Amino acid sequence: MTALPRRRAAVQTVAGLVADGLVQAEDAPVLERVAQDFRLRLTAPMRQAAGGSAAVARQFVPTAEELVSRPDDLFDPIGDDVHAPVPGLTHRYPDRVILHVTKTCEVYCRFCFRRETVGDTGHLPQDQLDAALDYIRRTPAIWEVILTGGDPLVLSARRIAALVAQLSAIAHVGVIRLHTRVPVVAPERITDDLVAALRQHPSVWVVVHTNHADELTPEARDALTRLADAGVPLLSQSVLLRGVNDTVEALEHLFRALIRLRVKPYYLHHCDLARGAGHFRTTIAEGQALMAALRGRLSGTCLPTYVLDIPGGHGKVPIGPDHLHRDGDGWRVTDPNGGQHRYHDPGQS
Repeated sequence: MTALPRRRAAVQTVAGLVADGLVQAEDAPVLERVAQDFRLRLTAPMRQAAGGSAAVARQFVPTAEELVSRPDDLFDPIGDDVHAPVPGLTHRYPDRVILHVTKTCEVYCRFCFRRETVGDTGHLPQDQLDAALDYIRRTPAIWEVILTGGDPLVLSARRIAALVAQLSAIAHVGVIRLHTRVPVVAPERITDDLVAALRQHPSVWVVVHTNHADELTPEARDALTRLADAGVPLLSQSVLLRGVNDTVEALEHLFRALIRLRVKPYYLHHCDLARGAGHFRTTIAEGQALMAALRGRLSGTCLPTYVLDIPGGHGKVPIGPDHLHRDGDGWRVTDPNGGQHRYHDPGQS
């Protein structure tokens, strides 16, 4: 069995951020108030990256802006609880479920839509996990199980192997998907034992959350390469964040870097209505303009789908720019350079 490499300590206090020079001592009192509401944790690799990148620091270092509540802020922005048939499970779409295997993360993002529920509560209690697995067994429409939390890869390789084995034994489960930040923020966790645990099922996919190319340290790149070399299919999801990646250049750099690492950009999420995260939000129009500009600069391989999780648990929908509009008896099409063209359906009289 491969031993987990010795890990450098994570910062979990405002005092630690001050000691690292990531915040000023005079700001500590107000940041302590923020930390009372929204947990703080920053791994050693991200501590180092944050010291040289404002885009990384903004994602993980608390600010007084988080104390500002806006009228549209929600406790459960995407409606996890609305669609929970049993504790720890969200069944929003007929063919897939989200299994919240832990509420713990390696880092606590300042914009997280589950920021009020994540914390050091450990893994899902065994009786609740058993009930969730039993629900999946009894529901043959479920074809895909998405492991999330928290972050499922904070669990030991042994626990992950056991869970993948249990899901693999359910005949109608065709895909297991893990949503994680671990390969980027705690790359030392991507051990041989963990990779072996993921390879037990023929269709285990890993979806990596990363928002800026500065997060992709040499160690993170090595971890992603290790997964890709082992045959684990990799996707990415990112959140459009004001002051982090809300420029064409930042997104282009990120998506090109991911493709070079054999990670397919999958989703670019419009920032959710999480409490205290309003300073991160762009408008949808700004996001559409960015995606339109990227369409002219990147191949389809590099482009994710820009999506909105409709508040209240009503599902996820694409909200990218519309390149096609009705125009009389035909269509007006906008090309990647902004040019306008007429198109007439061949089947029309």
